[in-house]
Amino acid sequence: MTFGLRKRLSKERGFSLMPRAMALPSSSCKLPLVAVCQVTSTPDKQQNFKTCAELVREAARLGACLAFLPEAFDFIARDPAETLRLSEPLGGRLLEEYTQLARECGLWLSLGGFHERGQDWEQTQKIYNCHVLLNSKGAVVATYRKTHLCDVEIPGQGPMCESNSTMPGPSLESPVSTPAGKVGLAVCYDMRFPELSLALAQAGAEILTYPSAFGSVTGPAHWEVLLRARAIETQCYVVAAAQCGRHHEKRASYGHSMVVDPWGTVVARCSEGPGLCLARIDLSYLRQLRQHLPVFQHRRPDLYGNLGHPLS
Repeated sequence: MTFGLRKRLSKERGFSLMPRAMALPSSSCKLPLVAVCQVTSTPDKQQNFKTCAELVREAARLGACLAFLPEAFDFIARDPAETLRLSEPLGGRLLEEYTQLARECGLWLSLGGFHERGQDWEQTQKIYNCHVLLNSKGAVVATYRKTHLCDVEIPGQGPMCESNSTMPGPSLESPVSTPAGKVGLAVCYDMRFPELSLALAQAGAEILTYPSAFGSVTGPAHWEVLLRARAIETQCYVVAAAQCGRHHEKRASYGHSMVVDPWGTVVARCSEGPGLCLARIDLSYLRQLRQHLPVFQHRRPDLYGNLGHPLS
C-alpha cells in the first residue's frame, strides 16, 4: 500500500484477483465493483467465448456489476481475409451467446471490440470494430464503432493496417448510465486522441473505457502513460481491458489490463496471462476531485481553435 499524499488523494479502491479470495476494505464495500477481463484471443471463436464466459461468471460471483472485455474478444485472425470470414452481424449467433451470458450472470457487459458486419457489408465488404454495451437483461444499450483506425508501421512490431478490413465509425456515442457510473465508449487506438476523451467527459462521462490489443513495442512505451494521462486530463476513471500473450504465429499482445482513478493512480492491474482484476468506482471522490481542481472551468476554447487538423 502507498502512504502519504498519494494515499490521501487517490483513496485506492482496487485490487488484483491474486489470491483468488481477497477481502475488500470494509469502508468501500458499498461502492460499485467493476471487473476487467484479460484474455488471449485466437481464431477459435467458441474457445474464446468459453474463456470469456468463465471470467464473466467469476466476476459475477465476486459481486461485480459490470465486466469489461478487451478489443477483439471474439477472435484475432491471422490476416484480413480470415478476419472478414469470421466476422458476424450484431444479430448473429455470437452476440446472442453474450446476451444470454449477461442475463444469466445479471451484470452489464462491455464487449470491447466486436468484428461487426454492418448494414453496408454487401456494398463495402468491410467490417466495423464495434464496442457493444449490454445491460444485465442482455439488451444492447449502446454501440460505438471505432473512429480512429490503426494504420501504423512501428519498427520492431510489424505493420498494422486496420483499414484493410475495417471502416471507421461515423460518430461518437453519448455516455451511458450504468450501475457503476456514466460510461464513455472508445477502442484501443482512440486513446491517442485526447480530443475524443475530452468530448466524452464534457458530455458527462465518469468512466472512460479503452478495450485494447496493444503491441509488444508500443505497450511498454505508451500503454500506462496514455491511460493515466486520459484519466488525469478528464478527471474520469479509466478502464482498460487488454489482450495478452501470443494469439498465433503472427501476433502477440502486451496485456497489463488496468483501472486508473481520476487522480491518475493505477488502482487495479491484471498480472501476466489471462485473468481479471477488480476495482471499486467512487463517484463521490471523482466529484470532490473535480471541485478541488476545476480544470474544465478554466479551459480557453477561444484560444485552442480546432485541434483536429493535421500538422502542416
